[in-house]
Amino acid sequence: MTTIKKGDAAPNFESKDEKGNVIKLADYAGKKLVLFFYPKASTPGCTAEACNLRDNYENFIAKGYVILGVSADSAKRQQNWINKHELPFPLLVDEEKEVINAFGVWGPKKFMGKEYDGIHRTTFIIDEKGIIEDVILKVKTKDHTNQILQD
Repeated sequence: MTTIKKGDAAPNFESKDEKGNVIKLADYAGKKLVLFFYPKASTPGCTAEACNLRDNYENFIAKGYVILGVSADSAKRQQNWINKHELPFPLLVDEEKEVINAFGVWGPKKFMGKEYDGIHRTTFIIDEKGIIEDVILKVKTKDHTNQILQD
């Protein structure tokens, strides 16, 4: 699991979103970034998480946050998920797992007794200067906004 902790500089990253736009950490300088890693688009838990963020998107904007999701899904799968659920934020297509590995969220998991490698659902809150403000390891998919904004 991730060794990144509160107070660390966020790993510098560059990747493409579902539309092929290049997105990098530097694009968010001066903004607070919610960077959420999720195992797989269109699965129940990931959809609950993304829709919870979507439903509270205006609250995030009002408080100066931008949201960016990351998974190893293809651009097509990400775009279909955005279209189906009207997600208002970009999703990084990290099929090579460069961003996923930089943040240390890839590793062994267990599901129904089976062990496999995958993305650990983790959210990083990054401040305006690129410093990790918080790391949420135990994401509550249906109440994630409250975990992030804590108001």
